[in-house]
Amino acid sequence: MSTAMAADLTSKQRQILQYLRDNAGTKTYFKSRLIGKELGMTAKEVGSNITALQDGNYDVEIEKWGYSSSTTWKVST
Repeated sequence: MSTAMAADLTSKQRQILQYLRDNAGTKTYFKSRLIGKELGMTAKEVGSNITALQDGNYDVEIEKWGYSSSTTWKVST
């Protein structure tokens, strides 16, 4: 990821991206509410910020996967 792209992210987006990078090696599916719980955000905050990350050119691929008891995201590196 280039520095220019990193500068375009909000602090919440950078937090979520780092969380996904740190955990994508051991997990594939992430629920918005559980990410939020770990990072001190609501599930809605995670969902709106993760959507912005989907459109960027980062070293993780994020795909909306399901909606059962919170949106689930499939993340791969």
